[in-house]
Amino acid sequence: MVAAALGRPASGTRIVCLDGPAGAGKTTMAAAVVAAAPGDVALLHMDDVYEGWSGLAAGMEVVARDVVGPLLEGRPGRYRRWDWYAMAYAEEHEVSPGDLLVVEGVGSGNVVYADATTLLVWVDGPPDVRLERGVARDGEGLRAQWAGWTAQEETVFAAHRTRQRADLVVDGVSGRVC
Repeated sequence: MVAAALGRPASGTRIVCLDGPAGAGKTTMAAAVVAAAPGDVALLHMDDVYEGWSGLAAGMEVVARDVVGPLLEGRPGRYRRWDWYAMAYAEEHEVSPGDLLVVEGVGSGNVVYADATTLLVWVDGPPDVRLERGVARDGEGLRAQWAGWTAQEETVFAAHRTRQRADLVVDGVSGRVC
């Protein structure tokens, strides 16, 4: 996957987006991509830009406007990390132009910057596995939040045709390319 992304011509920072439903394995895959990639690599977790459980669309706007937009102009991008425990914005992060930016999380395959995306990967898995992974990560008390989040995901994925536009589809359980 890294070789595919870095093998494509680029005039600036290459952007790899790992998108798909929550709990599919995007974060784990992103860590592997970053570890395997040579050069100056940055990782942006979409979870860091969502303003809580209802912030998917707004988080996508932040990444497009404040991170990808400036990078395309050769300037650093910036965003404020959302602190899920304090339910407030925390410190600002800078994303400098480099060899590769890996954007992982729901909505990372935003159609707004599709032309600038070097590689779009759709990571998926069975709904029951994804739910259990999410509950294991977020806690049993947040299980009810998942229904609302899933509805937001479905809306975004349909509007952006994320899976249909993906260069690769990967099973997040087995790691196999589908």
